[in-house]
Amino acid sequence: MPGALEGIRVLDVGLLVQGPQAGLLLADMGADVIKVELPEMGDHARWIVISEDDLRGVYFHANNRGKRSVTIDLRTASGVDIFKRLAADADVVISNFKPGTMESWGVGYDDLKAINPGIIWGAGSTFGPVGPDSDREGADLAGQAAGGLVSTIGHDGEPPTPVGATIADHCASQNLAAGVLAALVSRGRTGEGQRVDVSLLGGQIWAQASEYTHYLLTGEVPGRGTYGHPLLRGLYGLFQTQDGWIGIIGVPLDDQDAFFIAIDQPELALDPRYQGLLASREDMRELFARLNPVFATKTTAEWGEIFTKAGVRWAPVRDYSEVAQDAGAWENGYFQKLDDGRGGEVAVVPAPITMTGTPLVPSGWLPELGEHTDEVLQGAGYSAGDIARFRAEGAV
Repeated sequence: MPGALEGIRVLDVGLLVQGPQAGLLLADMGADVIKVELPEMGDHARWIVISEDDLRGVYFHANNRGKRSVTIDLRTASGVDIFKRLAADADVVISNFKPGTMESWGVGYDDLKAINPGIIWGAGSTFGPVGPDSDREGADLAGQAAGGLVSTIGHDGEPPTPVGATIADHCASQNLAAGVLAALVSRGRTGEGQRVDVSLLGGQIWAQASEYTHYLLTGEVPGRGTYGHPLLRGLYGLFQTQDGWIGIIGVPLDDQDAFFIAIDQPELALDPRYQGLLASREDMRELFARLNPVFATKTTAEWGEIFTKAGVRWAPVRDYSEVAQDAGAWENGYFQKLDDGRGGEVAVVPAPITMTGTPLVPSGWLPELGEHTDEVLQGAGYSAGDIARFRAEGAV
């Protein structure tokens, strides 16, 4: 079946995660994504390797499957001309340089709109396209730190710590893809393209909209998670078991008695301090302290069996190796083994979206730097002689 974005062409000029992951989502949806990289250097993600002995770049692998790689130096006049010719027939351009960079090269939104009024120009930045910090560079940690996420991680009284994943980049990439998709729908009605801007900072604020709304309404900073969530004061949090950790995912008021009976603590059901979702934080801290020794008496699996029978929502705290062995994750397609296009097989993390009419079709193959330069440029009307001249000039 054709993908939802069959016939859509994307020029992906992104680096690392924020731009490329948005491009990957569009590729999995069926778009033809041309990854534009700097000659000889390529996307910086190619150089974040596993080790000195294993030169695979995991960030590049994770975010650039199924794209065609073209090398173009946008700092050269010929490179700009080539890019503009490609943009004339493209639907979308994605980048995540510092604001003003694409404009300085002559390939900003206004430049491309002049030759292709239907172009959708999507840009990701760190702090947003305007404002006092707009010209500052950054990366994932900047979004986590400046966006407030770091202040919520960990436990009261301990030093701050970031999330151990590029979560700010991921949130921004999903926002960028969503904006591009909405712009494509709008263009279908009006025929006009538009500029789409997202940022790491904006993505983190949006991802914490409920918590920020609490602050905006009350003036109170929610604070650290401390084994749970600062705004959810019921039985919602993590407990250490005999062999690991388990999450209790909120116990509704009508089910609290069943929960306390399941953990063999029926007397707690009679304590008025622990009734209701408005119990004080101090009371919740005391309750968690009383429950910790109880949870330590059984394994996570044993507690899981008990809670499943009692109808209590729970989840094990797992590391990546445990999640990657989850049969359900594979059955739902959250992990897949795909043909790598070179006679082998590779395990990948595809977009976790299922569509019945236009299913996503992730690719396992990864482009070598500049692998499709000749193919794409010839498709744009350049001759072999033109391409040889561009290479001599360092434009491709």
